[in-house]
Formats: sequence, structure tokens, C-alpha cells
Amino acid sequence: MSLGRPVWKATRAAIQTLLSKDTPTLRENEALVKKVLIPLKDVTMHLPANIGDYTDFYCSRDHATNVGIMFRGKENALQPNWLHIPVGYHGRASSVVVSGTDIRRPAGQKLPAKDAKAPVFGPSSRLDIELEVGWFVGTGNKLGDRIDIKNARDHIFGLVLVNDWSARDIQAWEYVPLGPFLGKSFGTTISPWIVTLDALEPFLVDGPDQSTPQPLPYLQEQQPAAYDVELQVQIKPNESSKFETVAVTNLKHMYWSITQQLAHHTVNGCNMRPGDMGATGTISGPEKGSYGSLLELTWSGQNKINFENGVERLFLQDGDEVKLTGKAKNGNVGYHIGFGDCSGKILPCLFSE
Repeated sequence: MSLGRPVWKATRAAIQTLLSKDTPTLRENEALVKKVLIPLKDVTMHLPANIGDYTDFYCSRDHATNVGIMFRGKENALQPNWLHIPVGYHGRASSVVVSGTDIRRPAGQKLPAKDAKAPVFGPSSRLDIELEVGWFVGTGNKLGDRIDIKNARDHIFGLVLVNDWSARDIQAWEYVPLGPFLGKSFGTTISPWIVTLDALEPFLVDGPDQSTPQPLPYLQEQQPAAYDVELQVQIKPNESSKFETVAVTNLKHMYWSITQQLAHHTVNGCNMRPGDMGATGTISGPEKGSYGSLLELTWSGQNKINFENGVERLFLQDGDEVKLTGKAKNGNVGYHIGFGDCSGKILPCLFSE
């Protein structure tokens, strides 16, 4: 990842050649095939990189608008800065885990009722998911330098799926004035496969209109910067034997692109390093079925999600399993690229008081 895009492209081309039907190197050497190609059922997947730093953004306009309406009303849904900068915060890299890792329900301070004046301590009762996409830094920048948006794509190695599990009740009490903390840092799940930006080039599309207001020059894109990647949220309640789809959205709905996120991250001279990870924040589309969090799907706990056999949910219960999937697609390309699964199961909290 640290060697740069020319090496990434050459390595990818070499692997494609070796796996091509027209290349006999592997096909005609059974012993070599067994040595280099391992059945997935025999593989234990790990994090794809040592993650030094993790920054979580808040870059879906539909999601930010929905949350703003819930807590501030329709007239003040977006904060004054939101259409001018990709808002983000520094996340916890140590609790980023690979798909398939169980997640322990967190405990913390929370208000027992909306009008309560003092908090109580206990397990989160509003445990949520956040459907996101993560991007990994390949080559970074020196402290004091910045990455120009024109070159930002050359610094991003590729994308993964992200479930930034969120304890909404803990988060609601703690986030003023410095933002998310314990409501987020108990676990963030990512898929083990990094899909490189070179592989995703055929799926580049124009993103949402940014003409009103126009971003400042250092954030202005000169080329298509969104990706046509269909994203799904599936949940298997603990009373059920199968996953059911609760939301379908697309990465192309995201307002601030991954290259804008990186350019903004470094504009103050912040240095990025190989293996650093950024995440988009919850990705939601314009319709209810395309919302990327239970907070939105239930409208802050007002509307239940219905599953088969009469099972209902507002937020996640112990034993529930969540699976995120992604598929880059383009009708003109003739193939799609899968992202693998990003999954986790909720275990009971260890603390009650």
C-alpha cells in the first residue's frame, strides 16, 4: 500500500494475467494451484492492514438531514457548516474489527427519559448500525504538507464496507460539545477485502450537485468522483433463522466524495500514513427504504421494523446478527464487483450498574 499507485496497478495487472484463461502458468500446474489458491472455507480472514488512525466522516446529506430534522426540526436540519466542509471526527482505531467478530453491547451513561435532568448507568437500549464505506490511505503526506484534490485518488488504495455500531442513547448524552466518544468506540466492523480504486474506475459516476453553495477551490472536483455501489443492510433477529433486507441504498448518493474527504483532512497539514482509514459516515438515500441506520428507519424509535413471524425491532437486541453487503455495478460494463460481507452478532452486556 505504501509503494504507490504505479505499483498497485502493476501488481493488479500481474494477478489478472496469472488468473486469465489465456495464461497457462497456473492452469497447467496443479501443485502450484494448490499452493497459491486456498479455498475460502479454509481461510481465517483478518484486518487487511494495521490501522494507525481512523477518521469517521458525516458525508451523506440525506442522513444528516434526517437526523437534523429529528433533533432540531426541518428548518434547522443541516448545521451552517455542513454544505461547506466534510464534517468528521477522530475515531478509535483499536476497536476496528474484521467481519465476523462478535460485538459486545456497551454500557455507559444515558438519560432515563427525554426530560430527565441526570443520567443513569447501564447497558445501551438503543444499539444501532451505521451503513458506511471505508477508504484506506496508500501513500500519505508529510506533516505540514497537504494532498491536493487533483491527486487525492492516487493516495487512496481502495474501499471496504464499514458498520460503525452506535449506542444512540450513550451518544445523545455525551456528544455535546466535543462529539462522539463512548457511543462509538466499542466496535467498528469492516469487511476484509479492499476493493482497489483501479478496479472501481468503470463504476465512477457524477455525485450530487454541489453548485449551491459551491465548495471552496481546494474542495472542487474536476472529474466524476462518486461510485455506483449498491449497498444493503440485512438483519437476522435472534428469534429468526434467516436474514431479511431492511435497507438498500447506494454510495453514489453521498454528498462529499472520498477524495474531498482526504483533501479536507490534510488541508491543515495533517499527515496521513499508509493503513490509515477514513469512513464516509452513514450512507442514506432519499427514500425510507434507503436509510442506512435504524435511527432513521424507525425515526428515532417511533416506527417498528417488521420481520417475518411477527418479530419487531426498534433497535438491536442481544443475539441479533447484522450483515452489510456491497456490489459495484454498471450496465455498460457487463460485470459487477462484490465487496464481501461485513457482519457481526450482538452479545449481551457485561455490566448492569
